[in-house]
Amino acid sequence: MKKIEAIIKPFKLDDVREALGEIGVTGMTVSEVKGFGRQKGHTELYRGAEYMVDFLPKAKIEIVVASENVERCVEAIIETAQTGKIGDGKIFITDVERVIRIRTGEEDAEAI
Repeated sequence: MKKIEAIIKPFKLDDVREALGEIGVTGMTVSEVKGFGRQKGHTELYRGAEYMVDFLPKAKIEIVVASENVERCVEAIIETAQTGKIGDGKIFITDVERVIRIRTGEEDAEAI
């Protein structure tokens, strides 16, 4: 099993959720996060004063899938989240040793 974490632009969240649903992803965790990479933030004008916005709003999607489904999920995320502009985000893939559904005690593939 693998955990896929994707940091994307917030306005792309619904598109990514739909694309993942179409390939069989039945659950995910979504968080509103802030951060920056090469984008380095930007300046904004508010009531005549200019100020620096260091941390930009992003959406973080976390899903756990069977190892054989990772590439399909990654492709779906890239195809729907990509704008071609700086700040499109990143995808991180890590191994998951064990999953347990609290309610039933089911483990691993049955718990996903």
